[in-house]
Amino acid sequence: MGTDDFADEGGHRDVPDSAVAIRSRITLHLNAETRSLTVDHRATLLDVLREDLGLTGAKKGCDHGQCGACTVLVDGRRANSCLLPAVAQDDREITTVEGLHGPDGREPHPLQQAFLERDAFQCGYCTPGQICSAVGMLAEAAQGHPSAATAPGPHPNGPAALDRTEIRERLSGNLCRCGAYPNIVAAVEDAHAAAPAQEVSR
Repeated sequence: MGTDDFADEGGHRDVPDSAVAIRSRITLHLNAETRSLTVDHRATLLDVLREDLGLTGAKKGCDHGQCGACTVLVDGRRANSCLLPAVAQDDREITTVEGLHGPDGREPHPLQQAFLERDAFQCGYCTPGQICSAVGMLAEAAQGHPSAATAPGPHPNGPAALDRTEIRERLSGNLCRCGAYPNIVAAVEDAHAAAPAQEVSR
């Protein structure tokens, strides 16, 4: 039932309180800047990023958390922004693809550069989510988190070993309709091999 269903014969609306938007003021630490804004409690982080803040790198694909095109980093962990209520992200550190950069702050992030060199995209729609997910994944691996592809048994403390099977498994939540997976995996391998995981995962 929409708000038009409450209009009288003259077209005047008498909208019940339950249908009125509730808004709250939040602060986001977004791409190394602090942004304060008022958000509708029904708005997702993805919609706020794109519609209110003009950061269109994160894409709306399935809008159900199944494709990964909207992946961003929240407090350093990768997350599907289409599933996150924006109001619940108050005072969190949010990094989008626009906020990634190299160590000097001006050059592309190592993963962005590797994606370019490996031609790890075709249409590019999923690329921002793929790169953000890879940054988060490398951080998880650097902290020693196992994946479903990690061999069972005791694991030594320290970074998890990353081979192609591990990379594929750890990035399996990000879909590419163009099928650029081989080059995506190669790009992540290159970035991981070229710099310590702690640097690539920033």
